[in-house]
Amino acid sequence: MKLFKKILIANRGEIAVRIIKSANKLGIRAVAVYSEVDKNSLHVRMADEAYCIGVQELSDTYLNIEKIIDVAKKTNCDGLHPGYGFLAESPLLVEACDNAGITFIGPNTNAITLMGNKIEARKFVKEIGVPMTEGITGNTKTLLKNASSIKFPILVKAAAGGGGKGMRIVYHPEELENVLESTAREALSYFGDGTIYIEKYIEEPRHIEFQVIGDNYGNVIHLFERECTIQRRYQKIIEESPSPTLTAELREKMGESAVNISAKVGYNSVGTIEFLVDKDLNYYFLEMNTRIQVEHPVTEMVTGIDLVEEQILVAAGNKLRLLQKDVSQNGHAIESRIYAEDPANNFIPSPGDITLLDFPEGKNVRIDTSIDKATTIQSFFDPMISKLIVWGEDRPTAINDSITALKNFIIHGIKTNIPYLINVLQHDAFENNCLSTKFCDEHTDEILQTINKTKEKFDKIIPLTALALFTLNINNDKDEKSTWEEIGYWRNVMKLNFIINETEETLELEKVQQNNYYIISNDRSYVATLTSKTENSVVFNIGEQTIKAVVSTDNIGNSFVSIDGFLFNVKRVDILSSGNGLFLSHGDDTGSLFAPMPGKVIKVNVKEGDKVTRGTILLIVEAMKMENNIVAAHDAIVEKIAVREGDMVDTDVQLIILEEILE
Repeated sequence: MKLFKKILIANRGEIAVRIIKSANKLGIRAVAVYSEVDKNSLHVRMADEAYCIGVQELSDTYLNIEKIIDVAKKTNCDGLHPGYGFLAESPLLVEACDNAGITFIGPNTNAITLMGNKIEARKFVKEIGVPMTEGITGNTKTLLKNASSIKFPILVKAAAGGGGKGMRIVYHPEELENVLESTAREALSYFGDGTIYIEKYIEEPRHIEFQVIGDNYGNVIHLFERECTIQRRYQKIIEESPSPTLTAELREKMGESAVNISAKVGYNSVGTIEFLVDKDLNYYFLEMNTRIQVEHPVTEMVTGIDLVEEQILVAAGNKLRLLQKDVSQNGHAIESRIYAEDPANNFIPSPGDITLLDFPEGKNVRIDTSIDKATTIQSFFDPMISKLIVWGEDRPTAINDSITALKNFIIHGIKTNIPYLINVLQHDAFENNCLSTKFCDEHTDEILQTINKTKEKFDKIIPLTALALFTLNINNDKDEKSTWEEIGYWRNVMKLNFIINETEETLELEKVQQNNYYIISNDRSYVATLTSKTENSVVFNIGEQTIKAVVSTDNIGNSFVSIDGFLFNVKRVDILSSGNGLFLSHGDDTGSLFAPMPGKVIKVNVKEGDKVTRGTILLIVEAMKMENNIVAAHDAIVEKIAVREGDMVDTDVQLIILEEILE
């Protein structure tokens, strides 16, 4: 068997960690590169060697081919793995590897160039007879002129796009010009190529992709499909395999098409052929991703095949170890992507400090992650921080076990999409497979209302009691006195004041026995019995109910309490801290608009003195690979602009001041 001696990983985050694991399994040394803001990251700590290549700008770090190749040469790497995103589908990186005598662990330049450009890929696939939707190519002027030849809605896409970026749906012709401009700008920013095109948007589509792998000897197979229909902003959040949509006959046809496309292009690595499937089970070629995919663990869980290992072996010059007949699907796997984002606020990214991190455990539970401890989630990168993959004997089992695992996936200090994912998996439409890629658009309001109503019905005495028992017994697991023991000799009844859900609540506690507490709240009385406590959790009983709560506190005295998948923000106000497309007005009358999160101002559309109307896009702030429009909440005059294009801004930095026009 041919093997590399040392490979450089030209990426970061969970995919870099994932590649290191497969390299280690093969006995291959791994070299990491990182930006200064990533110096304490998991992939840096896991690598055999790690080298800083810049401060934070992507163009100076993870997108800088010259620096990456320089590190690979200096460390005598004979292979380079690009992961996904960044330079993974860059023919320039492949060329640079070739010139340096380093093997690129990915497909050949021809495959990347042809299939990486969505326009050329569509032309190629059409010629070999695979079904696809009608589309239009050309410059912005041509697209505007000819768009009417396709019935709306249409999809505007980046020719070099991928990962859900550079893609927007347009329902009305008058919206098209602005969408073409913003999509081209996003395409240039993320992919270095502003070329865009238009295609017909299929109503109620399913998104189903086939995993393929080929070698340098003409062998190509598929490893079956993944259903990726649950998406927000065209980016997948839940994937599963097998697809509950496909019949055996359709699975075979789509698999044959995927292998046919890959073989005709001479594909020699892992990749994915993506299809749309309409409500009548007609399928259409969408695109090919010439790289490892975020959701590859789903396939690994149902086939038992390490895709990254196979990819490395093929790149090293080995023949495929598998024949098509060797591959089968066993059981059902579901992947849930954990994002640092706020679903209640249009899924806006939510960077910040994690105060507590605790992963679920289980025989059939897998965590692919970029973090392994409480850390700071930066605004410079994609908001995905972990992936939860759960295998079950069948789909209902995989769904139920995923829900259980998500309820035990603890992240405190920042907002995440975990409650949202739980409710998607619990939704009747998901359970009954009544889905389309518009699921999130159609059901998000309903899901958020369900989350809020369920949380409001949750007796707030429970999280308050959890925090009280946790803080009063903070030292019980050490050879130190608890808070209660410190003050109990002069105070038989403690009155604790909290703020929860923006309201103030009071608990009166009396310790009547060693672990029993008599509690009064709003004329209600009950006994809570503390049964156990760890560094970050308490278990207690109220009547017949047993409650386990996970608790942490940030450095300004805010506490976080997780119970049964819900996260409660609570603040003790009776003690001092120990020191541990939006209308974004701050709720005052000044008309000041502030940054929704740390990010970069990429466009200022107005000047001081301009008159603007409600809904006017004033500025665009880019954060975590997402453009955020800062818009006017009312008709106004621009009084002051406090930032310039290119400025980095922190959360709550004032961007602009508007003077409202009163009628």
